[in-house]
Order: sequence, then structure tokens, then C-alpha cells
Amino acid sequence: MPSSPSRRTVLTAGAALLALGATSCTAAPAPSPSSGSPSATTPPEPTATFNFGTAAQPLGLDPALSSDVESQRITRQILEGLVGVDQTTGKPTPLLATEWSESNEGRSYTFTLRKGVVFQDGTPFNADAVCVNFNRWFAFSAELRRQAPGSSFKGVFKAHSDEPDLSIFKSCTALSEHTVRIDLTQRFTAFLQALTLPAFAMASPAALAAGTADVLDQDRGGPPLSAFATSPVGTGPFSLASWDAESVTLVTNKAYWGERGQIATINFLAYNHPQLRLQALLDGKIDGYDAVTVGNFDQLVKRGKQIVQRDPFSVMYVGINQEVPVLQNLKVRQAIEMAIDKETLIRKFFIDNTAKATQFVPPKISGFNNDAPELGHDLAKAKEYLKEAGYAGEELKFYYPLNVTRPYLPTPEKVYAELSRQLTAAGFNVRPVPVEWSEGYLQKVQSPGDHALHLLGWNGSYSDADNFVGPLFGEKNGEFGYQDPQVFSKINRARGLPEGQERDEQYHTINAQIAATVPAVPIAFPISALALSDRVVGYPASPVLNEVFTKVQLKP
Repeated sequence: MPSSPSRRTVLTAGAALLALGATSCTAAPAPSPSSGSPSATTPPEPTATFNFGTAAQPLGLDPALSSDVESQRITRQILEGLVGVDQTTGKPTPLLATEWSESNEGRSYTFTLRKGVVFQDGTPFNADAVCVNFNRWFAFSAELRRQAPGSSFKGVFKAHSDEPDLSIFKSCTALSEHTVRIDLTQRFTAFLQALTLPAFAMASPAALAAGTADVLDQDRGGPPLSAFATSPVGTGPFSLASWDAESVTLVTNKAYWGERGQIATINFLAYNHPQLRLQALLDGKIDGYDAVTVGNFDQLVKRGKQIVQRDPFSVMYVGINQEVPVLQNLKVRQAIEMAIDKETLIRKFFIDNTAKATQFVPPKISGFNNDAPELGHDLAKAKEYLKEAGYAGEELKFYYPLNVTRPYLPTPEKVYAELSRQLTAAGFNVRPVPVEWSEGYLQKVQSPGDHALHLLGWNGSYSDADNFVGPLFGEKNGEFGYQDPQVFSKINRARGLPEGQERDEQYHTINAQIAATVPAVPIAFPISALALSDRVVGYPASPVLNEVFTKVQLKP
């Protein structure tokens, strides 16, 4: 399908962020809210209400245990980490830490904490609170991790306290009320960037204790949650007011240390179908929504609505589970790759300028391999490989989500239908297994089970190759059943190398080795887009989805 005016980029956000990696080890304190102002007058009190349409309800509001986009969109407003992200350069910026220094050959980081900050429950933010959070994440039990596969700590730090010799995290020490040191067992080049993940936001120790945060005994119709995950407490500009079956409401945090912007109330309203989100915007029920689909795009342009596109920072893939015996055969996995016509999928279901993926690291990230091996679409050869592999029509259960739109997967039901058609044409016996997103789809496909194939994607959270290959392929997991000690070792080594050619070349090798063994089939680096009403004059679009609504600008 040739590019048409109706589907070209209207506004693009985030190119500069992707172009630069976050390598700074020190930072100057952030300016106070009044710095640079002609007068020191108090900013006006926020009064506006902002209604935002989401593709699904959050799965949980404890960011340490919930990694889905809708959960993190909300928790970013409530909880903050030590380090933020500069929207223009992508470098780490002061947030709850005002400055930091690196020592001991990259194995120790000392942070100076912002003074005068309190959690939304009135308790102080200090070095002890930082250590409570780090020690909590480190101590997550194996059972808790099984219940909450969205936990990010292991993907970043490699292991928890039950395997301390394998963990990159060593200890957290409160040196004074506002000084804290994090010690690592080895150099981790992307450590500061990793701290920008929502998973490493600071929660109130008092609220963690009161909400028995590590006991998942609550039910919201999805994965099990703790009481804390239904009522999180952080230092962010908004606090939770309510969460019901249709919406989540946040209100401005009057004790917030920074600028509070224009918005006093945010209503996150869930519409599980793209057309419903579009209609809600046209009817004036919402001021904006995420996850614009191809069909929405044309209609929005015809109605003259604002569309903001993010640069690609995610990868959509077909997962392959090698715990299923027939998929342990490399030729069968290669046949799956050759059966898939990526160009057709992208043309039909993704916004223009979405690029075909041959690996799991996006093109603008250091470590992207221009020469990663690709088998390409070849139906005849796929059939030939299946015959050589002795494939006898074994049933392959293909899981895909219902009633959801992700930044990397705009219309999963349609994408599945096309993939099923392509695989069946090559001779595969595909059995559809549709699962409601809200009923534990992520847990089902990321845990050991009978899923042979599944649809999913990965949205990057910081500008480093490790953020993509590390969580997906840095160790054996329930999603892929992938076992390659050589790749595991190379990923572990690469994350400790300093920025530069050697590190990039290591990731080139890793990408090539992953591509050659086909543990999953990368399909696309999707463009994602938001639609906004005329009331919105500024939105902080970010390819890593670091979008805090204090920066939304509305017409008076």
C-alpha cells in the first residue's frame, strides 16, 4: 500500500531521545520550579480535568510487579524514581536524586537525594526509604515471581536474594538521611538508564507494610494483586483517588515538590475497542487516547484531529516455546519464520513508516546489527524445511489476546488471523487459543505452559540494547523455553562493557546469534500514535512512554 497523505506522520516525537544513549554518570541539581521565572510568584493551583482513553484497565498499580503499558502509564503519575529521562537527549536527569557519582570501577553509585520530599501519606522520603525499596525488590521470593511474571528486577539485575552470587545488585546503604549508596557485584553500564524504569520507582515504606505488598491476595478480575497494588503511595504529582471497573481517577498531590501543571484530576477511561476510543474522542468524552490503529488514523485525519506519532521503540514478535517438543527442531522454527510474510502484515495492520524487524533491537539503538541473518518469506522453502524436519502435523496452540490494543500490537485478532492463514498455507496445524487480555494473557504466555506460539511485543523503556535482549533472551524463561548458555554469557558480558565499539560489536554478535536460532520471529518495529482533542496544545509524547501529565498543556 503506497503511503497516502492521510496516513503520513502528522507530528513526530522523540527522535532526539533515540539518537542519544544515556551515559552520564553525574548530574547537576535540577532547577527549582521558580528558577528562570521573572518573579517568584506561586504558580496557579491546578484546576483542569483531563480525560484520557486507554486500551485496557491496568493489571495492577504496584510498578515493581506490573509491567504492562496501561499499569505503567498510571503509576508514572503516582510514583517517581531516583533518576528521570530528558525528553530531548535521552540522558538521565535528576528526579528524586539531585546528583550522583560513580566509583569502584562502576560497581558503586552514590546518590544525593532531594530534600523536603514526602510521600503522599505524609511520611518522609529519605535514604532509608530508598533501601527499603531496593531490599524489597531483591528479596522477592520465587513464589511471588511466579505469581507476578511482570516483575522487572531479575531482567535487569539477573537474580534475587535466593541466588546472590548471580545477582548484579549487592547492597543498599543509607550513608546519611539524604545520601545513599548502591553497590553492584559487577559493572553495569546501563545502570542509571535502568533506574528510569517504572519498576524502580520509590514507594512509601509505610504503605508497603500496611498494604502487605508482597502478599498477592486481592482480585481485580486479572492477575492476583496485593492491597498495596490497589492503593499505591509514592512521591509523584498525582495520587490515586479511585479505581473501579471502568476507570481510574487521580488527583493532584498538593504536597508535590515540583511543578504541578494545569491538571487537578485525571480520569483514565478504558475502551477495549479502537472504534470506541475514536468515538469517545469525537463525542468529547475524552481529551485524548493512545494506540491509534490504521483504521482510526484515516478517520481522525478526515475529522481534522491531532495525531502525535512516537518514534519506534518497540518490537512486535511471534513467540515460539521450545518446551513444546516439536519446536525444539531448528528447521521447524525456521519454517515458521519463512512462512510469515512480514510485509503483508505491516501493510495491512500497522501505521505507515513501521519498519520490518529482523532482530529485537530497534535500528536507532547502539548495537543494532545491519547484517543480522534473515531467512525471508519463502513459502516453498518453509514447506521443504517442514518435510526435512519430519513434521507430522502436530498441533500448535497459538495464543493471542482479545479486546486489547498495545503500542506494538494494534489489532491482535486481525494480526492473528493473517498469521494463522500464512502458517496454515505452509502446512502447520495451528489451533487458535484466544485469551482475554484482562484475564491473565501475559501470565499465560510468559509462564511455562502449553503455548506453542503466541503474539506479544516488547516496548523499550530506556535507550540501550540490553533493555531489549536482556529481558527477552538473557536467561531461560517460561515464555520461550530458550536455552543458549553462550548467548546468556555474551549478554551478561556486554552489559558490563563501557560504551563504545567493543560493546556495540558484542551486541551485533548477540543479535546475529539470536536471529540464527529463531527463538521467536520479530515482525515489526511499530510506529505508535496518540489522538488528541483541540483542547490539548501540548502533550509530552515519549518513545519510552515516559509521559507525565503535569506536562500536558491545555487551552485556557
